[in-house]
This record gives sequence, structure tokens and C-alpha cells, in this order.
Amino acid sequence: MPELLSYLPDFGTALLVTLGISLSAALIGLIIGFGLNALRIAVPGFVTVYRGYVWLIRGTPFLAQLAVIYFGLPVLGLRLEAIEASIVSLAMYSAAYFAELFRSAWASVPNGQLEAARVHGISRSRVFWHVQAPQALAFAFPLLGNQVILTIKESAVTSVITVPELTMTAGRIVSTTFSYVIPYALLVLCYWLLTSSVAALASVLGRRLTRHLRG
Repeated sequence: MPELLSYLPDFGTALLVTLGISLSAALIGLIIGFGLNALRIAVPGFVTVYRGYVWLIRGTPFLAQLAVIYFGLPVLGLRLEAIEASIVSLAMYSAAYFAELFRSAWASVPNGQLEAARVHGISRSRVFWHVQAPQALAFAFPLLGNQVILTIKESAVTSVITVPELTMTAGRIVSTTFSYVIPYALLVLCYWLLTSSVAALASVLGRRLTRHLRG
């Protein structure tokens, strides 16, 4: 028990770091992903850019993308701190997945509704916001929660660039104390608490948002 209590302050701090990086990246990624999908719909020529971005990001490991951002950008004169690089790379990574979720959600809206809106002379922007968006967001919200959870778990990779998040903290404690069971048990518990909390919150918000949008 004394050993367990001695680790709690470090894990508490690391938990906040992981949460801050993950939620910041997820929020930015969600906004970028939504924008990518909107541009894909509104600008016909943007489809090629959209597909190229999604293909590149989803087809390469996040570790490689993190390395390019953290070690590659300084070559171009842009140096980011480890936490900044982690947020930027995680946001770009998650944006591709969020964009595909939004694309699937928009595709779930029946074409008949879109054709009816065009026949009645409703503008493209009003169709996007008032016809497609409410139904698509109601469809997408549970999937968005899952993507946030995946972003939280993917943040463990940032330990390779010395971000003091949960995985880095557990490894540091193990290397100095040679105690393996309790640090890694706390690591698993912290990730479980984070992902379970996000899942529960997403479930509650999803039910309320769905009722509001469909109402």
C-alpha cells in the first residue's frame, strides 16, 4: 500500500497530461474533419485532396507521423515542444478518421430528401445545415465517441518523444524502482478510467443530442 500511494501523485499529473493532449487533439481533429467533409461536399475539385489526405494519414503509422512533425519540422525552421508536436500530430491523425465518420454519416441521409430540397429551390448551404447535418450528426455521434477513445489510447505513442503522459510515467517509475506490477497496473487502470468516462459521457450526450436533432 505505501508503494501504491507513493506513485499516485505522479500518475495523477500524468493523467491530466494525457487527458489534455487527447481531448485537445480530438477537438481540433473533429473540427478539421468536419471542415474536410464540408469542403468535399461543397467544392467538387476538393475530393481529390480529401482522398489523398485520408489515404496518406490512414495508410501510415501514427508513430511515423509523430516523428515527421517532431523531428522533421525543425529542419524547416519550425520547432515544436514535445506536447505541442503531440497535439498537432494527433489532431492531424484523428482528423482523417473524423472526416471519414462524417462522410459516412452524410451518406446515410436518403438521396430522396436531397432531391426534394433541390426541387423546392433550397440552397446548397441550407440543405447542408438544415437537412443533412441534423440527421448525419445524430448518426455519427456514437462513432465520434469511439474515435475520441481511440485518440486517448493512441496518445501513449507520444511517450517516445518524452511527453510526461501515463505510459512515459509508468516506464520511468519502472526504470527507477524495478517494480513492474503496480506501475503497469495503475497504467491500465488510468486508461480504463479515461476511456470508460468518455464512453459514458458520449452515451449521455448522444442520447440528448439525438433527441434534440431528430426533434
